[in-house]
Amino acid sequence: MDSLDNAVVWFNDHYGYVLIVLLVGAGLWWGTRTLLVQIRMAPEMARAIKEQPPKAESGAAQISAFRAFCISAASRVGTGNVAGVAVALTIGGPGAVFWMWMLAIIGGATAFVESTLGQLYKVRDGADYRGGPAYYLSRGIKNRKVGIAMAFVFAMAITFTYGFVFNAVQSNSITSAVDLAVDVDGEWLPYVIGGVLAVLTAAVIFGGVHRISGVSQVLVPAMAVLYVGLALLVVLTNLTQLPGVVRDIVESAFGWREFVGGGVWAAIMQGMRRGLFSNEAGMGSTPNAAATAAVSHPVKQGLVQTLGVYFDTLIVCSATAFIILLSNPDYGSDLEGVQLTQTALAQHIGSWAGPLLAVILFFLAFSSVIGNYYYGETNIAFFTRRRWVLNVFRLIVVGFVFFGAIAKVSLVWNLADLFSSVMATVNIVGLFAIGGVAVLLLRNYSEQRSRGLDPVFHRDDIPGLTGVECWDGTDPETIREPASAAKVT
Repeated sequence: MDSLDNAVVWFNDHYGYVLIVLLVGAGLWWGTRTLLVQIRMAPEMARAIKEQPPKAESGAAQISAFRAFCISAASRVGTGNVAGVAVALTIGGPGAVFWMWMLAIIGGATAFVESTLGQLYKVRDGADYRGGPAYYLSRGIKNRKVGIAMAFVFAMAITFTYGFVFNAVQSNSITSAVDLAVDVDGEWLPYVIGGVLAVLTAAVIFGGVHRISGVSQVLVPAMAVLYVGLALLVVLTNLTQLPGVVRDIVESAFGWREFVGGGVWAAIMQGMRRGLFSNEAGMGSTPNAAATAAVSHPVKQGLVQTLGVYFDTLIVCSATAFIILLSNPDYGSDLEGVQLTQTALAQHIGSWAGPLLAVILFFLAFSSVIGNYYYGETNIAFFTRRRWVLNVFRLIVVGFVFFGAIAKVSLVWNLADLFSSVMATVNIVGLFAIGGVAVLLLRNYSEQRSRGLDPVFHRDDIPGLTGVECWDGTDPETIREPASAAKVT
């Protein structure tokens, strides 16, 4: 097992250079092409997330922009925010936080482009929709053979990464948190935790996208608000130390001492890696959730998912960073991952904080498990609609949830880095090929908004657009008032 871990680490260390260039390059490119849409259209993000979906022809409620946001947030907000930030700080120091922030702001543009494309190229799934990179790569790239090949690789990578590896990461961190919180001797505890998680996971994922979005809509906001509230309490009780912590973050990101010792590169690498794992901008995961929403214009869900990047990194990840850094952590201790966060929180507000954080992390990670599962389900449907295949996939997911509870921490995290690199690479290359369509959609959206309209899109609005199944005027979201008459209220 150690030899496998070493091989994975070697690949991650060497390919990390390429991945950072791709992520930052894509973010800067799309930020330029969209005139910094991730910053200048922040007010539009808040407006778009409140939009209510129309009724389907059957009368059933469709997935709203907010519920689609919660599916993606369920995947984003989890152990990457609590355990992942702790790992980044342990290896990269305080400077890693700065680079997480930078990746979120830069990557917001990439998140906008990929989620807008996810909406545009979505397909009908009964009364609902599904989509994602596998769909927009196979339908949007002009060379069909190349597009289908890229879609196949991506669908395989995300199915394995999110359905299996990332779910193992979530259950692994839950086990670590509970183990420290209850302080019980015995090797049986991980097996009990794994069993409970496996049963809960099966109960939700066999219920379909509406049950997944319904659970996510409740769990994610409640647990995130509770966790950020704890962090705010820590900050307020240590307010005099906050300027020093912020200064330490910035100086460690650029300091001469860190540069000479190689600390700057460690901070950049860890900040980028953990930032990617947490906010997922450019990875190609969130377009799968974005595609489920019934909105009147693809750009609306692109904006909503950009807001999700900020929510994840600038709020939830920052909460973890301040909890740890305000405790003057000992980076050389044996504590790793979520246990470092638990210990820091207990130092601030008392021993009861450890069990409370274990409960919060349990629900955050559980919501991530079901969000991750949905990404895999969407891509299984890209290959086949056979029910038995989906059920086999669900059983394997449940098995990996159990496996993660008893696995080695470092191997699980390193595998997560490896497979997310494959996903991000395929997705970003594909975005460079077809992302210009998202820029045209943004222009169409902005033109309608400038006339005081609530934007509505029809696929004929962009001449020569091919591979688009929806947006033909027969879908509920495009049967609203015509764009010429629908005024923004």
